[in-house]
Amino acid sequence: MSRNILIATSNPGKFQQMKTFLEELNFKFLNLKDFAFDEEPKENGETFEENAIIKAKFYFEKLKIPVIAEDSGILVDAFPNELGVKTRRWGAGEKASDEQWISYFMEKMKDVPLKNRGASFVSCVVFINGKGIKSFQGECQGIITNNLEAPIEAGIPLSSCFKPEKYDKVYAALSKDEKLSVSHRGKAAEKLKKWLTH
Repeated sequence: MSRNILIATSNPGKFQQMKTFLEELNFKFLNLKDFAFDEEPKENGETFEENAIIKAKFYFEKLKIPVIAEDSGILVDAFPNELGVKTRRWGAGEKASDEQWISYFMEKMKDVPLKNRGASFVSCVVFINGKGIKSFQGECQGIITNNLEAPIEAGIPLSSCFKPEKYDKVYAALSKDEKLSVSHRGKAAEKLKKWLTH
C-alpha cells in the first residue's frame, strides 16, 4: 500500500488531531492544502458515515491514493434533531468564525438546566484504497459546561465547553493521551489504526 495517505479535511483542528492519533504508523499524512482542487464534495448524506464516504470516494477518485475521511458532530439533549450532521452549519453557520459560532451556541445554552445539558460527540472515520472502503465509529458522552473552560482550538470550538463523562476538565484541556482514550474521533481512529496494523 502507498505510504502516502490523504487526511481529507480542510479543518486544521481535525487534521492535527487525526495526524496525532495515527502518528505511530509509518505513513506520510498529506493535507488537502498540499493539492489544488477546483471543487469540493457535496456532503449531502443523512448520516456521519454517508458524509464520510462521500468525501473519501471524492478524493480517492481524484488522487488514486489511500484516503482517510471523517465526519462528526454533536448531539445535544437540549436541541434534539438540530445539530448532528448539521453541527457546523447550525446556528451562526459554517461561514462564522469559531468564536462567532461558539458564542451563538453558548448564548442558546445559557438558560438550559443541568438535566438537559447532556451531549455526545459522534465520529465516523472512513478509509478507502484500491481494495475497498472500511468505516469506524466512535462516540463520547458528556455535558455542556456553563462557560468556555479552555482556549478555543481552531476548527473545534465545542471542545472548550464539552466535559466528557468521568472527567473534571473540558476536552480542550485534556492531555494528548486522555484525548486519545476519550475522544469520539480518537476512538474511531484507534479502530482504524488497529485495522491498518492487523
